[in-house]
Amino acid sequence: MKRIGVLTSGGDSPGMNAAIRAVVRKAIYHDIEVYGIYYGYAGLIAGDIKKMELGSVGDIIHRGGTMLYTARCEEFKTLEGQQKGIEQLKKFGIEGLVVIGGDGSFRGAQKLTEHGFPTIGVPGTIDNDIPGTDFTIGFDTALNTVIDAIDKIRDTATSHERTYVIEVMGRHAGDLALWAGLADGAETILIPEAEHDFDDIMYKLKRGQERGKKHSIIIIAEGVGSGIDFAQRLREETNTENRVTVLGHIQRGGSPTGADRVLASRLGAKAVDLLLEGKEGVTVGIQQNKLVYHDINEILANQHTIDLDMYTLSQELSI
Repeated sequence: MKRIGVLTSGGDSPGMNAAIRAVVRKAIYHDIEVYGIYYGYAGLIAGDIKKMELGSVGDIIHRGGTMLYTARCEEFKTLEGQQKGIEQLKKFGIEGLVVIGGDGSFRGAQKLTEHGFPTIGVPGTIDNDIPGTDFTIGFDTALNTVIDAIDKIRDTATSHERTYVIEVMGRHAGDLALWAGLADGAETILIPEAEHDFDDIMYKLKRGQERGKKHSIIIIAEGVGSGIDFAQRLREETNTENRVTVLGHIQRGGSPTGADRVLASRLGAKAVDLLLEGKEGVTVGIQQNKLVYHDINEILANQHTIDLDMYTLSQELSI
């Protein structure tokens, strides 16, 4: 293999640039040419493809977002769109592709593999919702962004003696909410993977007030529902004042943490190694601090699971 491509797709996540850098430099180290595909699968179809050199990825390891940009592409979900993309890859002489993104991006990679084009998936999403890996690129940075925000909110919650409801991202996964809630000592954590009893939540708030507790932090994952709606119900049924903070896309930005930079570098380089070994249609990951890879069909057929022991611990510690 003498020429490979790399693209980022779907939602951006801190550390994607570090992964791009690793792919480019690892490939060049092995005398392989690398082409960057801009704007994800949309750019692939359009032929927005440029050769990358060592200097192309200089001074990007510390930057959030993705230098290759990203975009949603409905056309690539069609057979015609996929064929257009493969034609562009052949036009540029690209023999293998590294796709950095989440499960939607992996579905595109799966289709390319089915059409006979070698593709490796690298998990990049703040949601941490990809099976086959303990952590995805961007999760640690987003987690620390959430923790920092909650720390600041707790200061004002204490000053005003109020309950604060904080809605965090994560799509259908509760990892961000759970990890942040445990790290910040939240009184209640609502995640889609576990049922919650509204009466029990109100009981905990009342019990805290009776022992002199002046404020409470409730974290709700977006997969559970709207933080605004939950806070409204809480006001109606408890007749108490609260405030809502929806952290939104601030969670996707910022300079990646050291953990994300290292993870991205390891996974990006591993993807190149796998292409050189003749592997295709697989995703890379990290499990128990060891680099692993799995068949992409297996990954997409399974669902991400959460550590419910951590959830139980959060409940035990929030008494």
